[in-house]
Amino acid sequence: MAKYYLRDHDEAIKDYNKAIELDPNDEKAYYNRGNAKKDLGDYYGAIKDYNKSIELNPSLAEAYNNRGLVKEKLGDYNGAIKDYSKTIELDPNYAEAYYNRGKVKSELGDYNGKIKDYSKAIELNPNLAKVYYKRGLAKRILGDYNGAMKGYNKAIELDPNYVEAYYNRGKVKSELGDYDEAINDYSKAIELDPNDKFKYFNRGLAKSKLGDYYGAMEDYNKAIELNPSYTEAYNNRGIAQYELKDYYGAIKDYNKAIELNPNYAEAYNNRGNAKSKLEDYYGAIRDFNKAIELNPNYAEAFFSRGVMKIILGYKGGGCLDLSKAGEMGLEEAYEIIRIYCK
Repeated sequence: MAKYYLRDHDEAIKDYNKAIELDPNDEKAYYNRGNAKKDLGDYYGAIKDYNKSIELNPSLAEAYNNRGLVKEKLGDYNGAIKDYSKTIELDPNYAEAYYNRGKVKSELGDYNGKIKDYSKAIELNPNLAKVYYKRGLAKRILGDYNGAMKGYNKAIELDPNYVEAYYNRGKVKSELGDYDEAINDYSKAIELDPNDKFKYFNRGLAKSKLGDYYGAMEDYNKAIELNPSYTEAYNNRGIAQYELKDYYGAIKDYNKAIELNPNYAEAYNNRGNAKSKLEDYYGAIRDFNKAIELNPNYAEAFFSRGVMKIILGYKGGGCLDLSKAGEMGLEEAYEIIRIYCK
């Protein structure tokens, strides 16, 4: 056991082999060898040992729990749930088993079941920061933003360095329109983990919402530095440059986004808008055409293409595009129609 806890798993396995050789009915030796194999990534070998351990002692709750962990790693979610449920049947106070079962229910889309299991785990052990965090994630998916915030707050209270809790709390605050506080949370997450492109990107989004386009560009720059193939960062840096009236710079970023993802409808639409500001109306229409080809329900692209066509004197086609945009829910299209499409 000492070698296992010292993380010398290969040597620990040799010791367990010897123990099993001396006593083939030692369920703990099989269980412990299974743990060592699990940690080494030998999941099928681990399952075999857990099976033997359970065969020798069908009441060994931890063997079911750990076999469930391995099945989860292998993508056998239903099998994992069965093992976690058996663990709970044998030991109704096994908080970790409720937590593990909740995780797998999330993979299967059962968010209400996930929340129920996390709540039980918290009831049994109210100091598990990760469970509050995970329950917060589930509540956010279900649209319960206040519940999500409470979960993240508690996780941070229990673990003030919980990076992902700050990050996801920032995302909820952004969704609720509290961009200043979102930026504070993203900044704390970045302080704790300065090498995650997503944290810079999301802080950039929040800064853009506040009109701080230079600050947003700094964050997109950092995200791109961390991952030069970050398509969305190029697109959104282009948006910031567009808002700053640097249309050539915006087009350069949209070009890069399209180079990285030729099926990025939003980048074509955004590039079309930038081209229109430079009075390259035919170039803009080509981009709007491509955006619509990729996304036939892209109301904004129909709207912008309609405006371009009217500017170029193609009133019939322009009004048709505007009508299409209006039918898709873009109310401002009807304002243009009333003026130009009588």
